[in-house]
Parts: sequence; structure tokens; C-alpha cells
Amino acid sequence: MTRPIYVLNGPNLNLLGQRQPEVYGSETLGDVEHLCRETAERYGRSIVAQQSNHEGVLIDLVHEARTASSGVVVNPGGYTHTSVALRDALVTLSVPVVEVHISNVHAREEFRHHSYISPVATGVIAGLGVAGYGLAVDYICRTES
Repeated sequence: MTRPIYVLNGPNLNLLGQRQPEVYGSETLGDVEHLCRETAERYGRSIVAQQSNHEGVLIDLVHEARTASSGVVVNPGGYTHTSVALRDALVTLSVPVVEVHISNVHAREEFRHHSYISPVATGVIAGLGVAGYGLAVDYICRTES
């Protein structure tokens, strides 16, 4: 049986649909997970979806994904721009890693233009709203098929 795709979301993403809908849209984290699950199921695959506001919890999930996943979709939220520790965990993965951002971080504040994650990710999707998650899961499914 194929290992699941991990979909990991960082701080404040539990507030999707409530926090700055003009930036992040009206979809909720539940909508994101539903889209990822639906996309994976088209390929006979599954997902493990987790969200945490705590850096250490996300790192532990990446460590778990090392042996339990066939790929990782990660939206590190604010940790994108600050977490060397999360980057160091992600670099240990031998499966595809797709970094996803709902908004176009490059069209926003300058501090959002730098990512510690992008250099160690297989690919980056930004600015396509929650659809970016579905594209990321689709990519991993096609890569692993």
C-alpha cells in the first residue's frame, strides 16, 4: 500500500476563512483538507492532514513523515520566513516536498519575500489560493505514480 501524503499547515492557518479573508479567501482549513483528500483519492491515495501553531510540533511531524509519507505539502505560514529549524527538518526528507502559500508572498511585505523553505523544497506554489494545495497533491501523486 502506498504511504499517505502529509499536508502540514503552520501557525494561524487554523483561522482560514476568518483571518484576513481579503488576503486568504473565505475557504476554511477543513475546505483545504477536503480538497487535498479528494485530489489524492482520484489517484487511490490518502492524506494525513495536520496543523499546528507550534514549531516543534511541525518539526516532529516532518520527522514522522520521513518514514511514513510518500510526499509532503507544507504551508509553514510565518515560519516560512523565520524557521531554520523547520528547514533543517525538511532537508532530511527523501520524498517530494511542495511548499504552498495561499497568497502571493512576493507581492506582499518585503519580509515575506524570503523563504528558508523554498531552497529545500521540490517546488513552490504561491498566490493561487487554496487551489495551490490541490495542485501540490496532484503533483506528488503524479510523481509517485
